[in-house]
Amino acid sequence: MSDVNKTVQKWHASFKKGTDFDSWGQLVEAIDEYQILARQLQKEVQSTNPSDFTEEQKKTLGRIATCLEMRSASLQCTQSKEEFKLEDLKKLETIIKSILTYNKEFPFDVQPVPLRKILAPGEEENLELEEEEEDAAAGAGSTEAFPPRAPASQGTLLPRLPSEPGMTLLTVKIEKIGLKDAGQCIDPYMTISVKDSNGVDLNPVQDTPVATRKEDTYIHFSVDVEIQRHVEKLPKGAAIFFEFKHYKPKKRFTSTKCFAFMEMDEIKPGPIVIELYKKPTDFKRKKLQLLTKKPLYLHLHQTLHKDS
Repeated sequence: MSDVNKTVQKWHASFKKGTDFDSWGQLVEAIDEYQILARQLQKEVQSTNPSDFTEEQKKTLGRIATCLEMRSASLQCTQSKEEFKLEDLKKLETIIKSILTYNKEFPFDVQPVPLRKILAPGEEENLELEEEEEDAAAGAGSTEAFPPRAPASQGTLLPRLPSEPGMTLLTVKIEKIGLKDAGQCIDPYMTISVKDSNGVDLNPVQDTPVATRKEDTYIHFSVDVEIQRHVEKLPKGAAIFFEFKHYKPKKRFTSTKCFAFMEMDEIKPGPIVIELYKKPTDFKRKKLQLLTKKPLYLHLHQTLHKDS
């Protein structure tokens, strides 16, 4: 089997896995699977390398990614007026399975997500170095001349889990982050993940909506993040990571600027201020470098919900 056929087969398996979770009512797992697959398809669509897919096939992949994101959004917002139903999404299974030969009209009037690269941790580093060098040479210029960007993200935050007797749930309010160049960050948002000591995901990854308020050296979020696992079920050595991301217009990609994390012994009600570290995000917490010596931090507030 060729590499491209293996890729298509992998996408189809992921699609089927997500719709199965959806059918069984395992919504958190379905959302996670849909978002992972949507990112994989978008990455293929936005790749500038020689591809096994035609431009028309890439457009179709982009439209499938849009539908996956729409279904994911519908699951996260039960009161959404523009619900994208599971039976609609299932109509795309034959398309993704036969993408190499599919030549019919797409069944839904949707457009691929606008060109905007979202790169995995580490992949952005070379681009970042290039841009930092360009910025240093050119100075802080206006961004108005750059091409239009994708609309601001509404985030992928998930609802609180159902309570269980004797178990504790954690809500983390991301209040603000201190950065020396806070005012220059474009479309800033946070990605929140829970990892074990080996850096393996324990929960679905969540993104906050784009922050809209900047004040001096602070970007304000004021948004609640519901941790998708009971505190008692988090293994020793786990940590909650907060990656600060923003848009780089010159390179047209979303970049991680810095990260912070909170370990299990720091879970307690009330405010907490945590340090910021240089990228790339070190999920294993082995080689940490502080972002700055200045007193700039990530400001959080924790609330514990215990069902007795």
